[in-house]
Amino acid sequence: MKLQKRIAKQRLRRGQHVRNRIRAAGRLRLSVYRSNRQIYAQIIDDTAGRTLIAASSLEQDLGGPKQDNGNKDAAQRVGKALAERAGAAGIKQVAFDRGIYKYHGRIAALADAAREGGLDF
Repeated sequence: MKLQKRIAKQRLRRGQHVRNRIRAAGRLRLSVYRSNRQIYAQIIDDTAGRTLIAASSLEQDLGGPKQDNGNKDAAQRVGKALAERAGAAGIKQVAFDRGIYKYHGRIAALADAAREGGLDF
């Protein structure tokens, strides 16, 4: 039980640290959520309080709901798609909000693919 509580505290602390850094950046926010089977990303305008662009591994052209998309390949596909959509909307600079997740594995793969696609963060 002690281990579970410690891990929960670490996740909360990591999330607060990331969100405080993003608020200071004053840019649009690229928020990432990952589950065991899927990965989701969206670009959010916090001043207006709305989502501008979104991409997820559930979309048919990015894998679809029947395929298990809990891997790096799916994260790269989502990152590329998000970067393409952002480029079409004229968005170049964002702040990367990884939330409570460590910058490792699928999160890093999504971020690298978005950078290759033209997003600056």
